[in-house]
Amino acid sequence: MSQIASTPQPPYYAVIFSSHRHEGIEGYAETAARMVELAARQPGFLGVESVREDLGITVSYWSDLESIKQWKAQAEHREAQKMGMDKWYSTYKTRIALVERDYGR
Repeated sequence: MSQIASTPQPPYYAVIFSSHRHEGIEGYAETAARMVELAARQPGFLGVESVREDLGITVSYWSDLESIKQWKAQAEHREAQKMGMDKWYSTYKTRIALVERDYGR
């Protein structure tokens, strides 16, 4: 994903997922693409940005905390979370932040 997400005027929320992934894992890329596709259909989803080198960082943007809660509980997403914890990630951390201000060009 190489685009900067187009987000509305703040306030909105950012879910920041940082991870180190194991090498040579099957099904990861397909599942990651599927999660973006599913998230985009969720009420309150505003966009996503993702980069991966040694450290992977994905930031998804949401209109409110309830939308984030609903996304976390989505059945297919829950299965992907389990795969991540069990097989794909050696370490990970999720942070949720309120975006109060943004600017750019």
